[in-house]
Amino acid sequence: MTQKACIVGAYEHPTRDARDIPLARLHAEVAAGALADAGLTIADVDGYFCAGDVAGWDAPGVGPFSIVEYMGLNLRHLDTTESWGSAYINHVAHAAQAIAEGKCRVALITQAGRPRAERSSPAQMHRNQGQSAHEAPFELPYGPVVTNMYGMVAQRHMYEHGTTPEQLAWIKVAASHHAQHNPNAMLPKVVTVEDVVTSPVVASPLHRLDCCVISDGGGALVVVHPDIARELGKPAITPRGAGFTVKHMNGGHFDILASGGVKSGAEAFAEAGVTPADIRYASIYDSFTITVLVQLENLGFCAPGEGGRFVAEGGLISGVGRLPVNTDGGGLCSNHPGNRGGMTKLVEAVRQLRGEAHPAVQVPDCSLALVHGTGGQLGARHGSATLILERA
Repeated sequence: MTQKACIVGAYEHPTRDARDIPLARLHAEVAAGALADAGLTIADVDGYFCAGDVAGWDAPGVGPFSIVEYMGLNLRHLDTTESWGSAYINHVAHAAQAIAEGKCRVALITQAGRPRAERSSPAQMHRNQGQSAHEAPFELPYGPVVTNMYGMVAQRHMYEHGTTPEQLAWIKVAASHHAQHNPNAMLPKVVTVEDVVTSPVVASPLHRLDCCVISDGGGALVVVHPDIARELGKPAITPRGAGFTVKHMNGGHFDILASGGVKSGAEAFAEAGVTPADIRYASIYDSFTITVLVQLENLGFCAPGEGGRFVAEGGLISGVGRLPVNTDGGGLCSNHPGNRGGMTKLVEAVRQLRGEAHPAVQVPDCSLALVHGTGGQLGARHGSATLILERA
């Protein structure tokens, strides 16, 4: 993928509560912000990428057509790949491919969501969307929701590897250390391991502080042909390797601790020609603390069963640990717009590679970053996308 396309614009909406901002307007505002950051206008866009509408949780209206009309886009290429929280990471890879194939030259990727304003939880969304699925009669009577599915993953990790609640808590602690420097973070207060493990249990062994926030907002990226990036004179961030896979339950014959990240990560590293040891910064979807722990192992940053020790004592804190992760505070403390964390993970990775993260969390000489997203649920069916980005 190297030199096929460049990310030249990135923007995250500052709101976390969009009660007075319609969904379409959120898309338009993040688009305007990313285009302004790139030094381009809406008239320059000829490719548009967004996730499909899931009960009004992302691009609203008749497929993507309503939002395309709302923003006044004049397109040659359109992609509405839907893979939930991993969709936007997929979109960067798809945009790079489309640009390389001559289908477009300026690709706009947007995400927006209002679950907080609409008082909708991930559990409600999964339940509503799952009613018509072919597996619903066999699974819904047992009451699976997002929290207890991830709780089951955490229980299994603790059973197999001796992982402790205190080790999981360090992932939240790291997020809070980063969030204190983010003026837009929903939870900017630094917490301790004791704070996490004494917060109420939501789905054993996960506590309330092991869970991500529910927020409104969104973000956008602009991906362009390398010739345009050179004309703009902007810091160019180049996709270097990408991977995607769907992991499902295989009729019950599956490893609950082996997510799709095992395959998507291996594909991304192979295409990029680098190893986990080369990565200076990682944005990893953090719907729960256990999500990060499993992905660290699955992506090869540590061996299976070593995740607890890897994150303990501040292993993910910028300036302290071996691998800075989610230096904006992530979904655990800052923002989880539309209950989908892929876009915000991309935006923070771009900030790090540009050297534009907050000085207190900026990784020195950050030249290679990994972004990983999960769409769906660990412990059940999900899509995993991994992207490796390089500062050109």
